[in-house]
Amino acid sequence: MIKTAIITVSDKGSRGEREDGTGEALKNMLDPNYYSIDYYKIIPDELDKIVEELVYLSDDLKVNLVLTNGGTGFSKRDVTPEATMKVIKKYVPGIGEVMRSESLKVTPKAALSRAIAGIRNDTLIINLPGSPKGAVENLQAVLPALPHGIDILTGKASECAR
Repeated sequence: MIKTAIITVSDKGSRGEREDGTGEALKNMLDPNYYSIDYYKIIPDELDKIVEELVYLSDDLKVNLVLTNGGTGFSKRDVTPEATMKVIKKYVPGIGEVMRSESLKVTPKAALSRAIAGIRNDTLIINLPGSPKGAVENLQAVLPALPHGIDILTGKASECAR
């Protein structure tokens, strides 16, 4: 079972001014036979708060997968990738590349995404867009590879593809 956390980064959502459709959409697309949702929270677009949550989830709660949504665009308040870069120990560029590549097939605005992915300890952190449609499309692009990657990360599989 892949222990998973979903963090919605939204000023309005954290103040209760907007319902979180994106976090719910992500929960609904993860097969409960493989993924357990161990943590879900809505936080504001604040660098220190995002860093604090990511460190807590990887160091203390020890989840295997953190899916953030929101804060990956061009707005001055969009700082999720910067927070992620502060906490990861290994950058995983292929995940962001695949997500943008697949999204470009749907919209040219995908080129504006700053979403990244990386590893801290035994936790894979993936930034997703804030819109439900964009987040689901991006996660669908990489979801088939995640179980194997997390198995390697957590020592349940070797790196050899046999």
